[in-house]
This record gives sequence, structure tokens and C-alpha cells, in this order.
Amino acid sequence: MVLIHGGAGDRKPNARQRRCLTEALAAGFQILQSHMSALEAVEAMIRLLEGSGLFNAGCGSRLQLDGIRRMDAAIMEGRHLQAGAVAGLEKIRHPISAARLVMERTKHVLLVGRHATGLARRFKLELDVSAGSSARPTSKSDTRKNKKNTLSVYENLAQYDTVGAVALDREGTIAAGASTGGISQMLPGRVGDTPLIGCGVYADNAGGGVSMTGIGETIIRLALAKQIAMDLKQGANPPLATRRALRELVQRIQGAAGALVLAADGRYAIGHTTRWMGAGYWRGRGKPVVADRFG
Repeated sequence: MVLIHGGAGDRKPNARQRRCLTEALAAGFQILQSHMSALEAVEAMIRLLEGSGLFNAGCGSRLQLDGIRRMDAAIMEGRHLQAGAVAGLEKIRHPISAARLVMERTKHVLLVGRHATGLARRFKLELDVSAGSSARPTSKSDTRKNKKNTLSVYENLAQYDTVGAVALDREGTIAAGASTGGISQMLPGRVGDTPLIGCGVYADNAGGGVSMTGIGETIIRLALAKQIAMDLKQGANPPLATRRALRELVQRIQGAAGALVLAADGRYAIGHTTRWMGAGYWRGRGKPVVADRFG
């Protein structure tokens, strides 16, 4: 079973984005059919979205106030609760693979900034050759305007097209991941929910896997991914656990988010508080299902 999302917000996903999500689902499920792991399926699906340039991740990442792309990503598997994450990564085409490097090649969970970039370069991860040429520096007027009220940028964009995926393999292991370029005009040094294990991503075979998207500051304050996973572990089904968490997010801190949720028994939910959420799922029967809104 595979699930995928391309972000949630007030902008409807376009046809190219929906096709890309469909292709990623097919690629992920093919990996599971080849008896490979959920971790490999999640990484492959997210890599496809990062490389497309169609989403706010990898090649499509937005610029920060100083005109530089800095990216975050995280990945986790639910059998041994291994996890890896990167924040403030620069000029790397596939941040999700850098996150997996942290998980498998170091004793750490999260690396940030130039050290994360250095690790990715050491293991010769593919560079984003467009990062220096196509990225336009932010104008002085935009910089002055957004420095006055950074929070208004978060609210006015109303589009949080982080990408993420969750998968359940034949061995019963769940994996979850997410990748993002943050939000336009954000202050350099800002880190959202995506690389924070338990906030943007969580996976535990005893409960389920979760990949979030939305306003990172609000997701962090409720540690939303872990909250949903714990609710699953205590017996809630995915739709109920998702509704509970998203309802609390809105009622307590007026947050906005979307979630992919997959339980260990294969039940799943896709939910969002925003107007749109480009996402989909596939069990391998029929065709992959991709839509721009879920109940």
C-alpha cells in the first residue's frame, strides 16, 4: 500500500502535478511488488516529486529572503524506529536521500546547514544544477515588505506544497517521509515541521505511519504526526485519528494542515483542513487514485 501527497492549501493542484503524483504512486508500488522495503518505496516516490520541479521540494523549492534555496527532509521506518533528517540543505537535488544517509550512515537523527550539505556531497548525492542559475534573488522591496511581518507571508501564501509519502511493505513495515523547500520569503534559519521527527513525519509498526503538510509552526506545537500515530496505537482507526488531530489543530491554535495516515493493518486516511490537497493512494488494484480534495 502506498500513499502520496504534494501539499495542501488554497491553490488547486494542476494537471501536471496530478500526473506526477500518479507516476510516483506507480513507481512506489512497483518497488513493493519487487519485494523491496517500504523505506525504499517512500524514498523513490519523494525523489520523483523532488526532481520534477513541480512542487515546493528539491528542484522546485522556494527562495528564502536572501535568495537561497534551503531544504528540509525526513524519513523514518517503523520496525526499529530508525529515522534521519536534514534541515537547511543547499544545492542538493534529492534532500530525502540525504535524510536517509543521516539515518543509515551516522548515529544521528538530524543534521543541519552546511554540515548536512557536506555529508550529502561526501556521499556524492546528485546536485541541483539549477540552484545557482535559475534562482532569482529577492528584490529589496520584497525583502523590506516581508521583514515587517513575516507571519503574514505564511498566511497570505495559503499554499504549503511540501511533498510526502507513506508505504506498507509485505513484511509489515511502515515507512514515512517528507521533503520541503519551506515557505517563500521565510527568514533564513527558519525550520518547519518536516525534519522534526514526530511533527512532520512519524512511523511505528505498532501504530502506523504519518506524513504531514501545512503551516509548520502549528504542526510543531502539537507534534501532530506522533499524536496521530499514538492514537492509532491505542486503537483508533485512521479516519478517526486524523479527524481528531486536525480538529484540535484548528480549534486550539487555528492551524492548517493535511495528513497522510496509514495503519499497520493497511487501513488509511487522507485528511486536510485546507481547501485543497493534492494526494493519492494505491493498493495495486485498478489504477492509482489521485485527487485534489478529500473528505
